[in-house]
Amino acid sequence: MAQDELPVSGPVRLAELVRRVVDLHPGTTLGEVVRACSVLVDDRPVGSADPETLLVEPGSSVELLPPFAGG
Repeated sequence: MAQDELPVSGPVRLAELVRRVVDLHPGTTLGEVVRACSVLVDDRPVGSADPETLLVEPGSSVELLPPFAGG
């Protein structure tokens, strides 16, 4: 499982965290893959929440789960 750690000094919008992760991997198709991912914040599905307004607290985990075969 690939993992990136991003230092933050306070709550950060989910959209900003995702942009930072994609920026860590230039020259890849990660940006395209992320758009198809399900997102979990601290093991809770984000669902249809707006990533531009959803705040992620320092120390939280954010998982980007690509579509799996059959689902």
